[in-house]
Amino acid sequence: MVSSKLDKKLTSHLFRRAGFGTTEDEIDNLADKSYEDLVDDLLSPEKQPEIAEDILRRYHLELNFPDTHSGWQSYWIYRMINTARPLEEKMALFWHHIFATSIGKSEHTPSAVAQINTFRRNGLSNMKQILLDLAKDPAILFWLDNCENHKGEPNENWGRELLELFSMGVGNYTEDDIKEASRAFTGWTFVQPLPLDPYARYDSEFLYVDDDHDHGEKTFLGETGNWNGHDIIEIVARQPATAKFISRHLYNFFVADEPQVPAWNIVPPNNPKAIKNMVKIYMDTDGSIKEILRFLFNSDFFKKSKFKKIKSPVELVTGVIKINGKHRFPGADFGTLSTTVANMGQAVLTPPTVEGWHTGKEWIDAGTLNERVNFSVDSFGGKEISTVDFEGRESLSDGQSSTAGGVKSIVDKIRNENKVEPADLLNRCLELLGYIEITDQTRKELISELNKDGPLSFSTDSDSSASEDRIIKILQAIVSTIEFQFG
Repeated sequence: MVSSKLDKKLTSHLFRRAGFGTTEDEIDNLADKSYEDLVDDLLSPEKQPEIAEDILRRYHLELNFPDTHSGWQSYWIYRMINTARPLEEKMALFWHHIFATSIGKSEHTPSAVAQINTFRRNGLSNMKQILLDLAKDPAILFWLDNCENHKGEPNENWGRELLELFSMGVGNYTEDDIKEASRAFTGWTFVQPLPLDPYARYDSEFLYVDDDHDHGEKTFLGETGNWNGHDIIEIVARQPATAKFISRHLYNFFVADEPQVPAWNIVPPNNPKAIKNMVKIYMDTDGSIKEILRFLFNSDFFKKSKFKKIKSPVELVTGVIKINGKHRFPGADFGTLSTTVANMGQAVLTPPTVEGWHTGKEWIDAGTLNERVNFSVDSFGGKEISTVDFEGRESLSDGQSSTAGGVKSIVDKIRNENKVEPADLLNRCLELLGYIEITDQTRKELISELNKDGPLSFSTDSDSSASEDRIIKILQAIVSTIEFQFG
């Protein structure tokens, strides 16, 4: 047995929330670290190598020709599964959810990809920098029509969403503030990329047109001056309302489900004390997202929040794949990653509206629940689903673990540990699936089913085969429970 000072259940919880899940073998490989060490490592993604994109591009040539977006949707999910920098990808998903920008309007794949790259780069920085980079992002400048925001003819779409959905929230600004912010962002546009035919799609970049900027005096949130967009961002970023709004988003994303965002101005947070403490850190650190998360991950309220969030489709799919060991190499089924999560209601790069996705219970309806359960059950559908063999293959990144989990690995562990009694078998399966917690009623029903055939036996080849089938069956039963929908 590996001796570790880590609480495996808590570590599994941390990597499920701050990343996309982990395996017990990966936790065992961290035996010399404390929980606080793991938090520090997650908050310092630069310590780990980047994923080797050249391999992805060699096996999937569509990534070299960004004329369609479906390959890039799968590419991102593949990164989530295989990255040695899980929090970096999780933060990119967090900001993509808040700053929801759909490729469906622009149909310009390079801008969508560049925006996610920006979220990777700055996702743990400070709010001022994050908003400033966003305000210069071609994808959102087109999505929210700031390219149509001209001196003397302001377009208020970007100014309104900056305040309502991206920073302060409803009730903390006036219509005049929206108008003045919009005036401050006149002239903020982008370089028009070459047309699709016959050149294919090319990158764009931010462009400031001084002659198109309204240089007049503006009063915004009670402050008067000859404001430009930079000034508006600076004023917004230091507002206590922004601190509270972003803290509540972080709590909703990493800790426990909150009401939907449109209700936040009338419905108080589920944990006002936690939000108050997060707001204080925001104000004391000039909006440092990294420091807020350091406090959050080390807090008691985070540690006690196990299985209090309904998994998003991305979290469900990536978490299952992390355990079953598939998609560790960009094979022929690479493209199924995007369609799988899309069928559950979360097509990355194409959020439904500028509000992003509604979370919590709204992830699930009769259709999406069926998709979620069927995917999970099928993912543990056979002993042939095994750990990927990297021998003789190129490494996906210098930090890629060779321990990729897999159904065969789970079956072998249970056999080698001689977990033959029904209660012991169930407990071990729950651990190997991520230290899943189930209700007493669910446990009673699963034990009852296992007791029908008594203890496992590996004494003969025939007994071994039958027992392995029973392990597969109980794994599938666990992932089909309502409890498995929570993370």
